[in-house]
Amino acid sequence: MAYPDQKPILYLNPLEHAGRAYIRIWHKPNPFLSKRLKEAGWIKYSKTYKCFVMHRSSQAIEMTHQHFQGLAKVDTRYLFRPRRLRPAEGAVILQQDRHVAEPLEKVPARPVVRLQPLEHQGRPYVQLSYQYNQEIYSCLKQSKVARWLHDMQFFVIRTESSSLHTLLTEVERVAQVWLAQTMQVKDMALQARLWEQCYRKGDGYIACPLPYVEKLFLLNYSLSTIRTYHSLLLRFLNAHKDSGLEGIHAFSEEAINHYHRQMVQAGTYSVSFVNQSINAVKFYYQRVLLRHEVQLGQVERPEKPERLPQVLSKQDVLKILSVTENLKHRCMLQLLYAGGLRIGEVINLKLTDVQSERNLLLIRGGKGKKDRTTLLSQKLLESLRAYYKQYRPKVWLFEGQTGGQYTVESIRSVFRASKEKAGVKAPATPHTLRHSFATHLLEQGTDLRYIQVLLGHRSSKTTEIYTHITTHALDKIVSPLDNL
Repeated sequence: MAYPDQKPILYLNPLEHAGRAYIRIWHKPNPFLSKRLKEAGWIKYSKTYKCFVMHRSSQAIEMTHQHFQGLAKVDTRYLFRPRRLRPAEGAVILQQDRHVAEPLEKVPARPVVRLQPLEHQGRPYVQLSYQYNQEIYSCLKQSKVARWLHDMQFFVIRTESSSLHTLLTEVERVAQVWLAQTMQVKDMALQARLWEQCYRKGDGYIACPLPYVEKLFLLNYSLSTIRTYHSLLLRFLNAHKDSGLEGIHAFSEEAINHYHRQMVQAGTYSVSFVNQSINAVKFYYQRVLLRHEVQLGQVERPEKPERLPQVLSKQDVLKILSVTENLKHRCMLQLLYAGGLRIGEVINLKLTDVQSERNLLLIRGGKGKKDRTTLLSQKLLESLRAYYKQYRPKVWLFEGQTGGQYTVESIRSVFRASKEKAGVKAPATPHTLRHSFATHLLEQGTDLRYIQVLLGHRSSKTTEIYTHITTHALDKIVSPLDNL
């Protein structure tokens, strides 16, 4: 039995419609409340949801409280309750032991001192540039190797590796040192120090053995591969730092298997990442430690799923190129699609690599350090000529605002902005334009062998993946359902 002073309750619930936030009002059947809701000008009845709704704003909620003051209680308990999110692809129970998966702790973000080459009064130097910071300035002022150039108003150091080693030691506490893309380091000990700046070197920390990095360098591995192997071996060593370096050197293949098995069970790394880690550790035992008695060929490798590459339609490619108004940016995106280039190959192009007389683009030092030639589209050539007249690059085909090579991240930013502006919803990266180039050539009837040469694939099996995503000749096949 209800008491005479017990008031009816209006419950306010969240409602989202067409991307906008509303409030859905629910109450037990009560003619008086329904009549009172109809009298409120800011509250409307929705035929779609079959209830009263209003805009979700503090003003509307306050007006509702006043409208029903003394007549009913307005309950907002459900309005501000956190939403219960349900994962679209179910839930995964992961291994709790995460120390193996994340054995290296990173230091907090620090200001950056950027190093770039400089020629001053006929002598080579390394310029130190940074956003003004009193601690960095004081540190460089007391430095044994940094020198202030009054006429240029910045610090410089000499190009010897010993100067950079000293600088790293001096600024380690206050800043992180980054190298410009145009600087090359042949001193592998220095290069390893630069890569290890971001890690917290606590008790028992094991640095990557120098012979490992030097071996990779002498065998002519690419710098990106050396950096990847370096970081993965560093993880492996520090995940077992309690055993010490000598103990790690005595590991069997079962211990290595156990480490990588835990990485898979942690669920935070891709199959490619785990396989790269196996390769990095295997190289250390086999090529550096010469542990031939350990049969590392038996290391368990997770099977890599065969995923098809993402491809854009010709209409989507046209939309992305059409909305890219900046001439330099449009030329870079056109190159990715017109010649099937990788993003690193675009920034490594020099003026002399555009061979307009032969309608060819020369790609030097592509993936696997292979040279090749690819198509030079006539539309692209017209765009490049207009670009050259406007920008007048000196060495590299695409140069940054302060000279030197354009950066990979800048091209990614350009592509993301153009894709969003074009309204293309399909997931895509700059590399998707390379996949689209190959697929569209195949759909035009181009022989797979020629596509393999243009893409620079060593094996035809790599190129054959595009046969699984092309629509070529599929339109002639009739589904048996259509014949019923």
